Amino acid sequence: MIATDTAVMLARYNDWADRTLFAAIATLPPEAATRTRTTLFRSMIGTLNHNFQVDLIWRAHLLGEPHGFTSRRDLLHPKLDALVPAQLAVNGWMLGWAASQTPESLAEMVDFAFVSGAPARMQRGAMFLHIVNHKTYHRGWVAEMFFDSGVNPPQTDLSVFLTEAAAG
Repeated sequence: MIATDTAVMLARYNDWADRTLFAAIATLPPEAATRTRTTLFRSMIGTLNHNFQVDLIWRAHLLGEPHGFTSRRDLLHPKLDALVPAQLAVNGWMLGWAASQTPESLAEMVDFAFVSGAPARMQRGAMFLHIVNHKTYHRGWVAEMFFDSGVNPPQTDLSVFLTEAAAG
């Protein structure tokens, strides 16, 4: 599965990509984040809340704790200025979690239940990879919404992060 240094790199990438996206959203007209659109989560803020909520769900799975959610579509923070610090706090937890892992802990199998109640079992490393991959997917949805405001979205690709990180 994934190595400890890969988990740390992915946690750093995840945080960088969120920060890059949040900074770009801040340059859009104020209503852009909440404007209703033809998308599953109805808006940028809805999609970003989905990312946040799914992070909370999978964090609970990684910790072996109940998450208490019955949906993945709750609007936990309807305002971007409340969502951003909440998301960055979870990202900070992910950075610390990844740094504390060992090859053995990342390979450990964990039993959990999906929000639907369906039982599942995955390696911790695979669970973490899913969290990062899931958010990358939905950041792409938000990036597409930038075009409604006539603005190109930021580049949040892993290769851009790695290039910037290498440059210092």
